[in-house]
Amino acid sequence: MNPHQDHHQPQSDADLVFRPHTVAVPQADLDDLHARLERTRYAAEARSATGGDDWSAGTPVSYLRDMVAHWRDDFDWRAQEERMNAYPQFLTEIDGQTIHLVHVRSANEDAIPLLLLHTYPGSFVDFLDLVPLLRDDFHLVIPTIPGVGFSQPLDDGVWDSRRNARAWDRLMRALGYESYGAHGSDNGAVVARELAMLAPEGFLGAHVLQLFSFPSGDPAEFEKMSAADHAALEFAGWFQTVNGYATMNASRPLTVAAALSDSPVGQLAYNELFESFGNGTSRVTRDQVLTQVSLYWFTNSSAGAVQTYRAEQAVEPRVNEGPIGVAVFADDFRSMRPFAERDNTRIVSWTEHGTGGHYAAMEVPVELAGAIRGFYA
Repeated sequence: MNPHQDHHQPQSDADLVFRPHTVAVPQADLDDLHARLERTRYAAEARSATGGDDWSAGTPVSYLRDMVAHWRDDFDWRAQEERMNAYPQFLTEIDGQTIHLVHVRSANEDAIPLLLLHTYPGSFVDFLDLVPLLRDDFHLVIPTIPGVGFSQPLDDGVWDSRRNARAWDRLMRALGYESYGAHGSDNGAVVARELAMLAPEGFLGAHVLQLFSFPSGDPAEFEKMSAADHAALEFAGWFQTVNGYATMNASRPLTVAAALSDSPVGQLAYNELFESFGNGTSRVTRDQVLTQVSLYWFTNSSAGAVQTYRAEQAVEPRVNEGPIGVAVFADDFRSMRPFAERDNTRIVSWTEHGTGGHYAAMEVPVELAGAIRGFYA
């Protein structure tokens, strides 16, 4: 396909075939979800050491009761389907794996092709509010990582960041884009950075929300740290005390998947990052959380999603010499510059933002869209 053709339908000039896709969950699946929510058995309510319900030990029962009531009685999944189906979606096969993607071509024929790479827990839904803010300047391609959402079933459990990066490059070539950039958060940031290291011909650089670089133990590194870097390190230390899910996903993915696949409320509780990542600062709405959790539930994504952590264990750390930029949001993991510069030799943009967190695309999409446009300007 010529990227300057004026239509949405992908035309493969490689060995990929694209099939149109529409999100349409059977009513029977919706009825089953509501029946399960009606029968929810909550854990015994235990008070925290502070005397009130909080997130210090995980997702509070009080939160779950409130969310389940809203999910059961007020949440409109069909309205969310309409939001998803407002943009062209497709399925294709890459390396034996079914891949779901959203492809939104800009009316501006000179727009920059851009991959948007989603978080965990998360999906292409992360970017629904960002699409109208970026489509004037970018041709947008939003793939779903293998094992999540409609990129099902998982072909195997070894879809690490390198394999994903190669797959997304192949996807962009098949869509006719000879040059493109990539933006990502969380797992998406890792894959975007991997693309910068892969350095395929025509790659314009990676823009990410996090550069996951930590102290090596060399005392000289600490001498370069600013007060902001020390605060970021303290936040990273706090997060290490609450990210037990990462250890479980990496070491016991099948155990986790068995529980999550049989309980929608279990899935909601396990996806607590939407609420708890910034230690009480999340701006993600109830409906945004329930849309993501419902998508995971209806597509039975638990087993595939947790496998990303197990696969990533085998990836050896490397220095990135490709162009990369980072937008650091106040309530997210805050990248620490001395360590980031050690691990990435071509940081060409570093912006800091006073509001927003780990899910900036959903929390502060206007702010994030500005950062992305600035990087590729």
